[in-house]
Amino acid sequence: MNISADRPAGSVDPKLLEILVCPLTKGPLEYDAGKQELISRSAKLAYPIRDGIPIMLADEARALD
Repeated sequence: MNISADRPAGSVDPKLLEILVCPLTKGPLEYDAGKQELISRSAKLAYPIRDGIPIMLADEARALD
């Protein structure tokens, strides 16, 4: 695994964030670094990021209030 020196271990590659979309709506995602989640406002879901890997499965996502 190649971790960039300017990026902490467990963080998400910014280039990956630019191309990821919500698997349900194909809409944009917002990165929440504090909660380590990708937020889909259109689907009202938060996809978890574990060990720097976005888990883009609706079954793993948390519903937003």
